[in-house]
Order: sequence, then structure tokens, then C-alpha cells
Amino acid sequence: MNERTRGDSTAAMDQDRPIGDLTKQLSEQVSRLVREELRLAQLEMTRKGKQAGLGAALFGGGGVAALYGVAAILASVILLLAKVMPAWGGALIVGGALLAASATLAVLGRKRVQRATPPVPQQTVSSVQADVEEIKERAHR
Repeated sequence: MNERTRGDSTAAMDQDRPIGDLTKQLSEQVSRLVREELRLAQLEMTRKGKQAGLGAALFGGGGVAALYGVAAILASVILLLAKVMPAWGGALIVGGALLAASATLAVLGRKRVQRATPPVPQQTVSSVQADVEEIKERAHR
């Protein structure tokens, strides 16, 4: 029996079934569909949450590096005032490197957070919309 004949015979069998059975079957299928969509949404939100967490950690790392950079620049200003050229020059170079590192971490963290937003399970929304369209299409047949 080919696929089309099987589908036609299933449709014919559905026409012979009582409305109560069909309603029960519809209820079970909708319930299963909703559970599966919720599971998909949960997986998607977990993945996005991990991305946001990593982005926040990178932001934090950038902040710590900036703090040390400011401290090093302040130390270089103090040493400059003390007129110890080799020491302040070294401190200034270290401070600049730390600030460059903090800027790099902040940019990376920002990109990660942007990838995780908006915190909407987009795949699930698309899937539910497709399911609704399929149900509407079948209802009109």
C-alpha cells in the first residue's frame, strides 16, 4: 500500500470515527505538541543563558583589567612626580597594556551578550507559528 493510499484510508477511517474520539485525539496531540514546544523553548533559553553568562564574565574581566590599568597609570603619575623616569615609563607601558586588554575583553563581552539577546526562544516561536499554520490549514480541508 503506497503512502497516498494509506493517507486516504486514514482520512476515510477518521470520517467514520465518532466526534468524541476525534476530539480526544486532537486534545492528546495538542497536549503533546505543547509539551514538546515547551521542552524546545527550555533548551533554547538554557543555551542563550549560557551565552549571556559568558558575556557577563567577559565584561567583569574587562572591568578588573581596567581597574588594574587605572592603578598602574596612577602609579606612573606618582613615579613621574618623583622624577624617576625609568620606573614611571615602565608603569605607563603596563597601564596602557592593561587598558588595551580591558577594552578587548569589554568588546568581546558585549558581542556575546548581544548574541544572547533578545532572550526569546526564536526557534520555538517559529516552530509554534508553523504548527499553528499547519493546524489552520488542516482545519480548512
